[in-house]
Amino acid sequence: MITVYGEGRGLRVIWLLEELGLAHRLRQVDLLAGVENDPEFLAINPTGFIPAMTDGDVTMVESIAIMEYLMARYGPTPLAPDPRDPTFPAYQQFLHLGEAGLAASVYFVVGARLFAPESERSNWSANQALGVFESRLSLVTRQLARTPYLAGETFTAADISVTYALELAQRGAGITLGETERSYVARTTARDGYKRAKETCQSAWAGKTPVS
Repeated sequence: MITVYGEGRGLRVIWLLEELGLAHRLRQVDLLAGVENDPEFLAINPTGFIPAMTDGDVTMVESIAIMEYLMARYGPTPLAPDPRDPTFPAYQQFLHLGEAGLAASVYFVVGARLFAPESERSNWSANQALGVFESRLSLVTRQLARTPYLAGETFTAADISVTYALELAQRGAGITLGETERSYVARTTARDGYKRAKETCQSAWAGKTPVS
């Protein structure tokens, strides 16, 4: 049984597993209570961040790496275009942009706006992180002006990656997306796989902010 530890970015992994039709379970990790009080989880990931995943003898962290592993291990799947497919470069770019360019930067905006002292909520670093997010978001907007999904006409794992980041920006940082991005998120989150994943991770969305 594939076990995913932690919601937050774990939503990406749960959503992918739902799209792939693979049996799995979510093991919650309470970051607010402190992972130092969760020795079982620390045995899986001693650094204490989420998500982590176990699949038999395999243990992994980092949501995008986990997604790539699952698609390679249990594919082929249309969620990951073949490297020879013309859509592959865009797929690969936006799969990683969803974390490296979007979620990783907006994470610090969320932290500043929700947890920093009032005087620090618009500090230089938070504004720099917001600028990084906005510049990378412009790439998403340009692509969506051409195609309904980030790799073209078909939904892929790149859309899972980016949708998570855009929802984090809206819910956690209070960032207002443009009409293009809002329509895109409405399309991706209308999928049954997303709805099942969100139901599984509901505790992460109800009453606490998914900041990891």
